[in-house]
Parts: sequence; structure tokens; C-alpha cells
Amino acid sequence: MSKGRSSTSKSPEATTVAVAARSSAAETKGSINLRIEAHTRGLIDDAAAILGKTRTEFMIESARRQAIDVLLDQRLFTLDAERYGAFLQALDNPPAPGPKLRSLLRRVPAWRK
Repeated sequence: MSKGRSSTSKSPEATTVAVAARSSAAETKGSINLRIEAHTRGLIDDAAAILGKTRTEFMIESARRQAIDVLLDQRLFTLDAERYGAFLQALDNPPAPGPKLRSLLRRVPAWRK
């Protein structure tokens, strides 16, 4: 997700979806309690005010955006043409399973015990 991308939309369809999502999400909401220094809280409050958001809205949106970036950094990677070819070669020709892998695959998963 690009950092400059905005998720706001004025289309009626988007409004309907957002309202439907909010009503179902309201049933599963939880809370997070944070202890932060006064100057950090002030900084957050100032930034939220500039955007016309509450502290909670600002913090949730910021944390959500950061979480997405962190997860994408772990799942999305780019390769040049040479390395991409080597990557595909490795995927197409995996090594033969060794004794440790065979042993692992014979085990009953913890969630089935």
C-alpha cells in the first residue's frame, strides 16, 4: 500500500460498505490502554487536530497503516531479472525431503491433539 494513497471516497457505494462494516465491527471492538509521555500525547493530539480527527481515530489509522506496511515488508519483495530467474529455478526444483522433514510431516499437529 503506498503511503500517499487516501482511503476516503465520496461514492454512495463506499458509504454503504463503510456503514455496514462499522455496524458489524462495533460488536467485536476491544480496547487498548497506553501510557505515554505528555509531550508525545500532545504531539499526537496536535497532528490529529490538524487532520480533523480525534486522538483515537488518528492513533488507530496510524497504527493500522504501520501494521500493513510491516506485514507487506515481510511478504512482498522485489528481485532483479537474474535473481528472479534463480528464485523461480529454486521453486521449480526443490531439494529432496530429508529425514527431519519426513519426521516433521509424520507428526500430529498440536491443534489436532
